[in-house]
Amino acid sequence: MSTLEQNRPPHPWQFFRVGGFDQVKLETWADLARLAELDQKLWVALSVPARGLALDEKTLALVDTDGDGHIRPPELLAALDWAGARLKHKEVLVQGSPALALEWLDAAAHPALRAALEHILAGLDKAGATEISVADTCEAVQRFAAQPLNGDGIVTPASTEDAELAALIGDLASAYAGPLDRNGQAGVDQPLYERFQAELQQLNAWQQAPAREPGCQPLGPATAAAGAALAAVAAKIDDYFTRCRLAAFDPKAGALVNGAEEQFKALGLQQLDESSAAMAALPLALVEAGRPLPLSNGINPAWGAAMAAFREQLVQPLLGERETLDEAGWHSLCQTMAAYQAWQAARPESPLGSWEPARLEALADGDLPARLQALIAADQALQPEAEAIAAADQITRYVRDLPRLVHNFVAFRDFYSRQQAAAFQAGTLYIDGRSCELTLEVLDPARHASLAGLSGLYLLYCDCSRAGARKQIAAAVTAGDADQLLVGRNGVFYDRDGQDWDATVSRIVEHPISLRQAFWSPYKKVARLVAEQVQKFAAAKSKGADELLAAKTAAAAPAAEAPKPAPFDAARFAGIFAAIGLALGALGTALASVVTGFLGLKAWQIPLALAGILLLISGPAMAMAWFKLRNRSLAALLDANGWAVNARARINIPFGTALTQLARLPEGASRSRQDPYAEQKSPLGLFIVIGILLTLLVLYLTGHLGA
Repeated sequence: MSTLEQNRPPHPWQFFRVGGFDQVKLETWADLARLAELDQKLWVALSVPARGLALDEKTLALVDTDGDGHIRPPELLAALDWAGARLKHKEVLVQGSPALALEWLDAAAHPALRAALEHILAGLDKAGATEISVADTCEAVQRFAAQPLNGDGIVTPASTEDAELAALIGDLASAYAGPLDRNGQAGVDQPLYERFQAELQQLNAWQQAPAREPGCQPLGPATAAAGAALAAVAAKIDDYFTRCRLAAFDPKAGALVNGAEEQFKALGLQQLDESSAAMAALPLALVEAGRPLPLSNGINPAWGAAMAAFREQLVQPLLGERETLDEAGWHSLCQTMAAYQAWQAARPESPLGSWEPARLEALADGDLPARLQALIAADQALQPEAEAIAAADQITRYVRDLPRLVHNFVAFRDFYSRQQAAAFQAGTLYIDGRSCELTLEVLDPARHASLAGLSGLYLLYCDCSRAGARKQIAAAVTAGDADQLLVGRNGVFYDRDGQDWDATVSRIVEHPISLRQAFWSPYKKVARLVAEQVQKFAAAKSKGADELLAAKTAAAAPAAEAPKPAPFDAARFAGIFAAIGLALGALGTALASVVTGFLGLKAWQIPLALAGILLLISGPAMAMAWFKLRNRSLAALLDANGWAVNARARINIPFGTALTQLARLPEGASRSRQDPYAEQKSPLGLFIVIGILLTLLVLYLTGHLGA
């Protein structure tokens, strides 16, 4: 830091508190210009993914200078500095603008940029226009990229009308996997050209070696075929003569080195042909001490074709017609071909090695490489123009997108002010009579599943599809209840562009949604438990009735075959009836005690007692839900998507309620409460309850309960 900067007075930062933490206000260019001085511990985020946001990914790629897919504070600060240095009206970087007014530019400091913008407008038949949009610069970038020469230093077959040169460029781009031009086609740049030239000279010099050293080709043009025939059998012939020397060393080894008996037995059980691997593993011919190698008769059938080529291509031209080859003759052949083999081993490794030698020689001696070099130089000469157009596109993008990136990076102003959707909000999910606005596109499902649950939010993971496209979202449910939210439930998701997607719930992360849900949860659990028990009881009775019917059906069989019924056990049933009576008595006594206690209270105490009972039942669930709801955090949800959130970013109960809207009738709407298909409620249950209460009251008043 310079002395001038050290002596500069501190910037008067302003903060606002929302979400349970302090966030900086960025309302003037002075705030942005001094942003590097703000302690990064006060930034809401320290890293933002360069995709999956409601921002143009091309703009994010420009800010992400290292191309690692994440934007960090130094990259954001560098983008602000770059844009601020080119603008005279710098306040636009605070509010943003869909178009760049030419008067906002600092034309004196950057005349080439002003000229490029005017040139772009003139090319779009907008000469004299006072502002330019991203759509304008984007079209100019595409037009320039489509030109034969576009200033990126890469030439493609389309860069020239010279058919011979275009063919060379295409072959080089294919052989070397050349770099991509601005138009997306593979081509040739200066580094690739230099590599091509070096390897071309090496290969051409290697090809000229036989002219300087005749020993490299003892058979002239036929040497290549002879070398291939030699390479095919060399190892097997060495193996044969080695076995013969072993047999000479010890006669007992002669039978063993010809193959074990078990090998031949195994071969006898197979369907053999000359491609049999087991047969090819046997010796080349019958091994005996000092025995020369037969060249026709007595050869292992698996090696017959290779040995025939070896005899015709190499033995006969060098040693004449013969039926056998001794070890001395074999070494003589190898020595004759040694220079050729050494020359082949020195062959330079290059993608050009598969090209015809005549073509390589013509390229080395001709002017085609020089024409290629001149074409690359012509393309490089347009680099300043290309850079000016790219800078024009960059400045218009920064004016439009940088302010929103700042307000979703340094602070979460957009999210907490709710004036517009935050950059990370993917859209709105409509499901089960509610709309969920806090939705994120899931970029990495495995990472998201491991971290998002720590947010304390009730999350619906939905698989979305539209016209063959698919993606996954995570939607936070922050109002209502979860009674009808089930895996497999369908809804509709509207993305940031208003496009509708079919959404199906694939996974649910359960957490408290609201205090209202927590209050009723114990009663709903009891109701579900009672319903399940009633269903089980009904199922058991139904099964018993079926078994009884089956038993009566079986009783219609002949008497001799019918089983003898068990005698009636009066004592057993008496015990059952007694137990039932005791249970009913205990239940009645308990109920009577409760009623007696209530009747003993004064009128104003009864509502308090009822409230106490409700609090006793629902209080623990509400207390737990309250602690969890006030600790809900946006940080874990964003971290699961690759962010590095630097604050807890809480979503308290009032704010959470605003993020999920429940179905409500429009203002001024009327509603008829008459439902012609409404179920008729039976008063039987009410009569039973009233009867029990009256009976208990009569018993109490007559003093029977006191006994």
